[in-house]
Amino acid sequence: MTLPQPPASEPSPAASGPAQVEPPDAALSGHERRNRAAWNADADDYQARHGQQLSGDGKAWGTWNLPESELHVLGEVAGRDVLELGCGAAQGSIDLARAGARPIGLDLSEGQLAHARRLILQAGVHVPMVQASAEAVPLADASFDLVFCDHGAMNFADPYRTVPEVARLLRPGGLFAFCHLSPIADLCWPDEADRAGDQLVRDYFGMHRIDAVDEVVFQLPYGEWIRLFRANSFEVLDLIEPRPAPDAVSSYRDDEDRAWARRWPGECIWRLRRS
Repeated sequence: MTLPQPPASEPSPAASGPAQVEPPDAALSGHERRNRAAWNADADDYQARHGQQLSGDGKAWGTWNLPESELHVLGEVAGRDVLELGCGAAQGSIDLARAGARPIGLDLSEGQLAHARRLILQAGVHVPMVQASAEAVPLADASFDLVFCDHGAMNFADPYRTVPEVARLLRPGGLFAFCHLSPIADLCWPDEADRAGDQLVRDYFGMHRIDAVDEVVFQLPYGEWIRLFRANSFEVLDLIEPRPAPDAVSSYRDDEDRAWARRWPGECIWRLRRS
């Protein structure tokens, strides 16, 4: 199968060499520098707003905090080598470490990783941290049984670079699972608006890079996601479109957002196996 061709974008460094404590700006593309600056500026406020929801009892998914114990996305994690892409303050990796996994957390923002180190120390678990882009991970081939991401790097990094990187990092038969905003939500989300609306405002075909106010996000049409997965030797196991309960609450969303997400899928969780 021929790899789908993305629109022209900025160059990215090769995924080799040791992990950097702080990636030099010269090694980052324009959107990586922009997103790192945005997350550094917002890290403290973000954790103040959402840290309590993220630090729940066991792994949960998405902005509505749907429990892994109900969705069964990851399966058994005990004894598995795990990489979290865009770990933020590493709440997800901490949950998996408590469940017996051997996680590593990766994030581009030193502000978020400062919170991660604090929470890891408080939890008393072992979770190594790597500051790097998910587009160029400074870790060895075939190092992991599981790579996962929950509204982290798979929202803010170019999928034409992240998907091949995950394929490189996973062992044969390894699982790749990530939750991100659904293409439907992005199609209905006007530029500079606080939420998705009830009309299509963005072109579906050719969707790739979306320049928001302070950051850059990425999205593909469903068919393009599938072609990209298959071109990198991934088998699609499932596409979960989580729906919040009628009384669900979220630090990220309000009643109007919940009503929207009960009509249309606001998020997707992909489950993929490395062939």
